[in-house]
Parts: sequence; C-alpha cells; structure tokens
Amino acid sequence: MVRTQLAQVALELRHIGKSFGAVQALKDVSFSVQKGEVVALLGDNGAGKTTLVRCIAGLHQPDQGQILLNNQPVILHSPQQARQLGIETVFQDLAMVPEFDISANMFLNREILSKNPLLRALGWLDQAAMERQARKSLHRLNSRLPDFHAKVQSLSGGQRQAVAIARAVNWGADVVVMDEPTAALGVEQSAQVNELIKLISSQGVAVLLISHNMQHVQETCDRAVVLYQGRSVADVALSDVSKEDLVALITGAAVAA
Repeated sequence: MVRTQLAQVALELRHIGKSFGAVQALKDVSFSVQKGEVVALLGDNGAGKTTLVRCIAGLHQPDQGQILLNNQPVILHSPQQARQLGIETVFQDLAMVPEFDISANMFLNREILSKNPLLRALGWLDQAAMERQARKSLHRLNSRLPDFHAKVQSLSGGQRQAVAIARAVNWGADVVVMDEPTAALGVEQSAQVNELIKLISSQGVAVLLISHNMQHVQETCDRAVVLYQGRSVADVALSDVSKEDLVALITGAAVAA
C-alpha cells in the first residue's frame, strides 16, 4: 500500500460529468488513485458508481471532464482501448466462459497464435505458450489451483476471482478496477481475495475497488471516495474514519469535513 511521498498518480479523474437524457448520472466527480494504492469507491444504489466504472472501462464516454492515465489525458472509446492503455476491469460476473479451462479464459480474445506461419494463417493457437504464461501469472499471485486444466465452472468463487485478477495483471495493467469482488464469497474466500488485492497493489498496481462490504474496505483499502447522487462528496483516509462514518457519508447523513 502507498505510504511514501514519492507516490505517483496512476489514474486521475477531473470534473467528470455524464448524462443520459435528462438524468445526470455523474456531476463534477474528481479524485485520483496512486500507483500501489487501493482506493474504495463507495455509494448507495443509484449513486453513480456503475456509470463511473463504465467510463473508466471505456464503455461510456464522459460528457464533461478528463480522465488521465499516468498524468496523460486519455479518451477511452472502447474497453479494448482502455485495456491497451493499461486499465483492466474485473466486473462482478467476471466475464469468463465456464466451459473453458483456466488458460483459455485468461487469454480470452487475446489468444496467442502458433509461431508456425502455416498454422498461424489457419488460426491455430499456441496452447503451450498460453498455459506457460497463465501458470506464471497465477504463480505471481501465489495462487495454487488443484487442477490447472479444470474448467472454470468447477472452480470455487475465490479461485475464479484469482483467475480473473491474474488475467487483469497478466497484461501489465497500471490500473485494475474491481467491481464487488467478494459479493458472492464466503469469509475464507473473501480473505483470499483481500490478500490478492494487497499483493497486486504491493507490486505497484493501482486498484479501484467497488464494494458494499465495509469490513472488506477497511481491511484492504488506503482511502475511500464516496459518491452521493452522482457527486464525489468525500475522499477520506480509512485510518481517519470508522465504519459508521462511512455509512453516514454513503447515505448522505454526514458531510465530509
């Protein structure tokens, strides 16, 4: 986690606004996430979290404001472009194919083609290369899966999250956005995901974490940004606030000092 004065900003949002017809989903949202930092994005249903995440992921384009990546303004026209620039998003449904194995899911839509020119022209994949890289990525996260060739549908919730996180960091992501990563997990699996988040942040990855689990947030995050009715109303260090303080900010019962 970020603790030094030399921290660098990986992701910065400046005065982001987004409307859908007459509904203004985001209004003047500004905050930043430093390299190696874990920042919680909190808010009640309808606060604008999903819209903001979709803007960062390239699914929506803001009507106003700027998104900066490593201090450079970027315009994200698509999820593919966001990924190419170093922003990986792990959505709640994990976007995996249950019938595929681990390496196939980690390289989904990014498959490595055979080095043989003829086989490459025929669209043959280099399965061995993909498996080696997948194993390396999971090893980097200290993840131990009982059967590497198992279909994803046979894995536990925590193991699936490990694959999704490994897929995100496998591509050299500067920023990983995680949408409710422990929502459907038990206590032990949630703890494993927390450790994975701490591990990738220790390797310099900036993490933006969307969660309703205040315990998870307090155990994992450095700061919390709170959205209320589309506005960023608080940006607080977790060490300075209690769980009750966060709930009050989320519900609008309190205003950040």
